[in-house]
Amino acid sequence: MRGYGMRSVGNIGWLEKERPVCGPLDAIVRPTIVAPCSSDVHVAHGGSGPKENLILGHEAVGIVEEVGPYVKRFKPGDLVAVPCVTPNWLSRGVQNFRSFSHDKGPFGSFKFVGEKDGVMAECFHVNQADPNLAHIHEGVAPEAALMTVDMMSTGFHGVELADVGIGEKVVVIGIGPIGLMAIAAAALRGASQIIGVGTRPNATRVALEYGASQVISYKDGPLDEQVFAMTRGKGAHKVIVAGGGPRELAQAVRMARPNGVVSNVNFFDVKDEISFDPLDWGLGMGDKDIRGSFCPGGGKRIQRLINMIEYKRIDPTKMISHRFHGLDAIPEAFALMDRKAPDLIKPIVYID
Repeated sequence: MRGYGMRSVGNIGWLEKERPVCGPLDAIVRPTIVAPCSSDVHVAHGGSGPKENLILGHEAVGIVEEVGPYVKRFKPGDLVAVPCVTPNWLSRGVQNFRSFSHDKGPFGSFKFVGEKDGVMAECFHVNQADPNLAHIHEGVAPEAALMTVDMMSTGFHGVELADVGIGEKVVVIGIGPIGLMAIAAAALRGASQIIGVGTRPNATRVALEYGASQVISYKDGPLDEQVFAMTRGKGAHKVIVAGGGPRELAQAVRMARPNGVVSNVNFFDVKDEISFDPLDWGLGMGDKDIRGSFCPGGGKRIQRLINMIEYKRIDPTKMISHRFHGLDAIPEAFALMDRKAPDLIKPIVYID
């Protein structure tokens, strides 16, 4: 079969691979819509270490083509959403972590582009189909369901990790798709003031539609100073880091008030060095929690997010900025994500 991925670090193109084999608990899915992600670009350029002959992509909805003999909940022909994190639920590791993301060590549940080929192909393999797939209900647009498998799940997790409460003041650093979903989730949780951090005009517009009170930019001065000015000098109860680098993480620690939480769902690079002023952390005694977590796994979570769409609690399709058609359009969509076009939020590719 044909798939789009990396021959080696920085060497990206089409690959010819053997069709995946369906195990007794597993499924083979034919993608109908895929979405390149900044994490795919990160991997392609070596941000998670050297990899070779690997099909990229971890965001897809599709049609089940084949299931193993022990699969009970799904059958060929079913339209499904495929979580980007598909744990091995037989592993003891999933009993130890609230996000089920580390079944056999750090990121162990992130199978796609971690330990096996991803979804940007003619078909792909899903381990343990029953707990790891989600049905797409009639009336839910497949492209809306596609937004649940990573962007919505990860953005919502940032808010869950921070435990945003009613009336709290929240900062979301980064208003890409994950940050936009964090803003939407914070609004759903009852936050009073939600300050987004970003510069792109179309992303700013969508952030305000999802519930941001204001959107600030680093171009207008240090972020922490702007946040203190907007919060009467007290800072934020919760800061969610959904973009940026080590500098933004340090600013997040600074702008969080005592008893606050910094919740990180942002990927850093293996070459990054992270540090912050001990005074900003109260010399280690400022009661500021710093939490970092990966996207939760499994189909049950995705099914709940699809329910949110079905009952009109959220419309994640507002994030879709570019639509492409055909398997051969994947390189163009991937290149758009790679160069971060000014009008980009989220590109998707319909595999017609």
